[in-house]
Order: sequence, then structure tokens, then C-alpha cells
Amino acid sequence: MYRCVSDNGDLGGIAAEMSFKNIVRELREMTDGIGSMSRRRGIEGKHWRNCTRSHIVPDLPALESTTEGRWAHLPPELLLDIIRRVEESETSWPARTVVVHCASVCKPWRDVTKEIVKTPEECGRLTFPISLKQPGPRDTPIQCYIKRDRATSTFRLYFGLTPSEDESDKLLLAAKRTRRATSTEFLISLVADDFSRASSTYVGKLRSNFLGTKFSIYDSQPPNDEAFQDNHSRSSRRFHTKQVSPRLPACNYNIATISYELNVLRTRGPRRMNCSLHYIPISSIQEGGTAPTPKSFPQDNPPLSSSSLSVKEQLPTGACNDHLILKNKSPRWHEQLQCWCLNFKGRVTVASVKNFQLVASVGSSHNVSEAEQNKVILQFGKIGQDIFTMDYRYPISAYQAFAICLSSFDTKPACE
Repeated sequence: MYRCVSDNGDLGGIAAEMSFKNIVRELREMTDGIGSMSRRRGIEGKHWRNCTRSHIVPDLPALESTTEGRWAHLPPELLLDIIRRVEESETSWPARTVVVHCASVCKPWRDVTKEIVKTPEECGRLTFPISLKQPGPRDTPIQCYIKRDRATSTFRLYFGLTPSEDESDKLLLAAKRTRRATSTEFLISLVADDFSRASSTYVGKLRSNFLGTKFSIYDSQPPNDEAFQDNHSRSSRRFHTKQVSPRLPACNYNIATISYELNVLRTRGPRRMNCSLHYIPISSIQEGGTAPTPKSFPQDNPPLSSSSLSVKEQLPTGACNDHLILKNKSPRWHEQLQCWCLNFKGRVTVASVKNFQLVASVGSSHNVSEAEQNKVILQFGKIGQDIFTMDYRYPISAYQAFAICLSSFDTKPACE
């Protein structure tokens, strides 16, 4: 039974008479009103609309002018039960956008929703933006696909098995490639039309060396508190303070390095690659091990004391001494087909030099079972013209997996 906060039982009567569908409908109407208000707020409204269409919204503070109404004063037990029922009933997208709507009603609703919604490792579902920075599930991989736009040099990561006919798939991340004199950069964002590093939707970048044989993955979010405190005031890129978003982290943190082996003899065969994950320990894939799991995006940054911002793009302190390294799974030569083959379990249908599977690279001294060593942590492959599948699992996140796959799109004349 639900407890009422007033003697006349008005609130209890409302809860009893209102069906579950009516609650969901009213939540949608309320969030529609919030969206209309945000459209009158300049660039913030622009980001809100873009992210709502993708069903993953930036973790922005609630609008102060929003009227909470009676929904903000529901008894805690009733509120907990309502949101739990919504979360359990809407397990797939786009229906799961109702869970995001619950977090948009007011602060009490947001706090309860964040408490109920589990990480991808625990529930296998993506809900809030921070889910893209959290490790995937341990057993069943999260299946996504990437669409490449050659004309604009952009890449979009969508949630789902394959593209749908009505093009209503949920956008997770987007990247834009920029070629420079000595390197190539992929800027990664939560939206597909804003890749500015001064934007609140900027999440990180991928940078290559001159030959395209080594790539560094940078995260806008500190990998741990120690790294944040040690590096928050250093930089290799400069902005005027007025150009920097209040939520823009003061660093690009080097969280991983991808290396492709040189093909000196120009022999025919698949690419060979290794990926060093600086902040994920080998113990994460051992029994009982854990991987770093951020709970939210940083809300506050240290004050800037000068007219320019300095961020050092290097490996900060706090990296694991015995970190996890991924290697591409060796393919087998098929005599009848006269080509190299890997078992993608139907997720890859077109032969390409970009196709790969990554597994853990561990020595015999580590207590890691053979089954765990053979488990595919990330696989990527072509299924059509400019369409590729991407399946990832624990201990890497969607962002890390997307950045690793982006490295496969860059030209590598020295590796082929």
C-alpha cells in the first residue's frame, strides 16, 4: 500500500485513479513543454533538439523556470514504484525514451531515475549519455552499426543490428575526420552537426601519427580523480575563456593507444593491430575483476585564472601498470575461397581489409582462463556500401569501441 501525505487522501486518490498509461502520457506532455521552452534558449535549445532526436540527451541541469507541479511532491515509495515500472516495461528504443522523460520532470524524479537505471554491464541497455562511457555487458555484446558519409567525412554510430527502413534508429555518437599536414583527427560528439571542442556535446577525439600506424584516443572526461587533479591546468590547445563551455573539461586525457604493425615486405594478408587500454587493468577480465565505470559527466571545472586555457594531451598519472592490451584475432586461410576468414557469426557479410576481431592479449602468468582469452571483446566489419557493424562488450565502452573502429577508416599505406 502507498502512504499518503495528507489526511484527506487527495494524493492517494490521484494515484489510485490514474492508470500507468496515463502517467506515461502525462510525462510525455510535460517533456514536450520542456522542449518548447528550451527551443527559445539559443544554442542550448539547438543541442536539446538534436539530442532528443537521437534519444540520448546531454546531462544538462534542469531548467530553473520549469514548473514542477504536483509530480514533484509524490511520496517516495510511489515515485520509486512508478519509475521502476516504466524502466522495466520500456526496454528497447525508441520506447525507452520515456525513461529519459522521467529524468526530465524535476530533480526528485531525476535522482530516483538515475538510482534505478543500471549500467550497461548490469542490464545490457543504453539510456543516458554516460552509458556510452561505461563498460558493456559481460555476456551478450551490444550490437551497433556505423554509417560513413564520404562527402562530409563523417561517421555515425547507431544502436541496432542493421539500418532500419524508416531511418529512425537511435544515434549514439558521431565523428568528423579532419586531415592535417602531419596527422589525422576524428572529433567525436554526441550530436551529428556540432563537432566543436568548445561544445558541451564534445566527448573526445582520435589522433593518428604521420604514417597512420599509431593512434591515440583522448577522452574529454578524466579517467579518474587522480588524473583530473594532476592535469586540469595543462594544455596543448588554446582557447579564449569566453569560447570555452562552462562544462568543457580542462583536459584531453589519453586513455588508449592503437598500433598497426608495419608491412615492410608488402606481403598480402590482414592488418595486425594492438590496442593498449591505459586505465583498464588486466584484472578486469579475471574472475571478480572490475573495470573503471564513470557515474556521471563532470559538472564543475576548476576556475580559469588567465585569458587562455591550457590542456596537456599526454598520459596523465593514474594509469595501470599492468593494463589490458587487445590484439586482433588471427584469421585462418580458406583454401577453397583463397582468402583469410574469421567467424563473425553472420554480423559481417562483405570482405574488407578493415574487418577485425579483438581479443585480450595476456601472458601465462595472468590468471585468465582460455575461454576468456578467446572471447571477442570488439568486432567490426562491413555489411554494405559505407555501412559497418560494431559489436562490443565488457570491459570497453561504446566510446572506446567507436574510437578503435574509426582508426580502421584512416589510410595506412605502410601497413598493407
